[in-house]
Amino acid sequence: VTLDTSLRLDIIVEDTLIFELKAVDTLQPLHFKQLRTYMKLLNKPVGILVNFDVCDFSKGYKVLR
Repeated sequence: VTLDTSLRLDIIVEDTLIFELKAVDTLQPLHFKQLRTYMKLLNKPVGILVNFDVCDFSKGYKVLR
């Protein structure tokens, strides 16, 4: 599917897993919607939203299925 927009996902692994990378104070609902849009358009089952602007990395990612 070709879209005439500026949608660009960050990383796709093994044609299955999408990584969306951020460096923001807090993850916002818009970030989750963006990842879900990529997952839906590409028909991928799993997406991981990663925020690098955290002190404790265990609190800096969310897995979406």
